[in-house]
Amino acid sequence: MSLHLIKLAVGVDTLDHLRSVLHGRVEQDPDIGPMVRIRTRMTPKRMDELLQGGSLYWVIRGRVAGRSPILDIRTVETDGRRFCHICVAPGPVAVEARPKRAFQGWRYLRPEDAPPDAKEVAGADSLPDDMRRELEGLGLL
Repeated sequence: MSLHLIKLAVGVDTLDHLRSVLHGRVEQDPDIGPMVRIRTRMTPKRMDELLQGGSLYWVIRGRVAGRSPILDIRTVETDGRRFCHICVAPGPVAVEARPKRAFQGWRYLRPEDAPPDAKEVAGADSLPDDMRRELEGLGLL
């Protein structure tokens, strides 16, 4: 089983908004293809476990809403300061929304605590966000 990360999507209102933001940051990497770099200060010490099929789960407005498969993790140095780039696939996958309180940075997420991918429900994307959240909370979506 692979390990995951969880991170707040700061300034993002919906999963579609996150998709739009990430789409604007897509780069073509010669080794892994299309990807998006997520810059953090700290490099995960459990990198090997994350690179065995792990994902970066996104918390949007107090709910875990999506995940981006982790493609690579790189430590970089800029102006004498070290950073980490978590390279993820460009299109986040919707997951069954779950409440999550705010926190700083990223955290490890055990596989058994990770929400499953959302089921495709016809017309669910056209619902207003507050209605969709309420239906998800009731287990109807």
